[in-house]
Amino acid sequence: MSKERILITGSNGQLGRVLATELRKKYGKANVLATDIRKPDFDNSPFEFLDITNKGRVIELIQDYKITQIYHLAAMLSANGEWDPKKTWDVNLNALLKLLSVSSDNGINRFFFPSTIAVFGKTTPQTATAQDVPMMPETVYGMSKVTGELWCNYFSKRYSLDIRSVRYPGIIGYQSIPEGGTTDYAVEIFHAAIKGETYDCFLAEDTRLPMMYIHDAIRATIEIMAADEKNLTVRTSYNLAAMSFSPKEIYEEIRKHYPDFKIKYSPDFRQKIAESWSESIDDSVARADWNWQHEYDLEKMVKDMIEKLK
Repeated sequence: MSKERILITGSNGQLGRVLATELRKKYGKANVLATDIRKPDFDNSPFEFLDITNKGRVIELIQDYKITQIYHLAAMLSANGEWDPKKTWDVNLNALLKLLSVSSDNGINRFFFPSTIAVFGKTTPQTATAQDVPMMPETVYGMSKVTGELWCNYFSKRYSLDIRSVRYPGIIGYQSIPEGGTTDYAVEIFHAAIKGETYDCFLAEDTRLPMMYIHDAIRATIEIMAADEKNLTVRTSYNLAAMSFSPKEIYEEIRKHYPDFKIKYSPDFRQKIAESWSESIDDSVARADWNWQHEYDLEKMVKDMIEKLK
């Protein structure tokens, strides 16, 4: 019987639904509580409704389920966040502060916070972006995440709350269609190819961004949470990398499987967001500290995505 009792916020999302499955394999189904503001459209039990801005409800669930670890995935993403900046700040930052405070007061022994490449901006070197660089994000999503990183570092140092974090690149997975992110094209494009439709891409063809297959993202999340605390030198958030590609490059790789597949490019407001982010990431600190290694490159990821979606 696992001694750990885990709570996942935002469990209906792209990462949450896969993470819950993997954590239940490791800790047992009854020991991983999925939560979200909406009822899941798939079997995600045990499940409870949770608005993360409701501090009282968070405390109630922690105490009722004897929670020992929290994976805090709930957030408003980069593109959607620009439609309602104040709400995005409240959900992404103010709710995080409540969760950190509650965790510190209620004996949570480990806390996971997902950061993102959106913390980078035009002051950041765009290629091989190092672990510690100037950060001036241009979206409220990025602003909330870089501020969240600083609060995580503060709670780790001031209150000895064991917080682990990674800066996710764009995540590609077959389990769901993400909504509201600037890298969503890299999932949508597969669905169009398989349906035989022309894909209308919202980014320009040569816009290169860091990306990661969901299997690597989930494994990185579980591995950093299991890492020996004495080896962790970063308490803001670790750079995390696997591959970088442009819409044109992933299109050409998909065409090896669907030669008649067509694409057109209609850059929208997300193009400006993408241009402010890094093209490639140096994650050597994560590789040194907790032996992070990615498994999927572009070719391997495209092949697996098509097999799973078909």
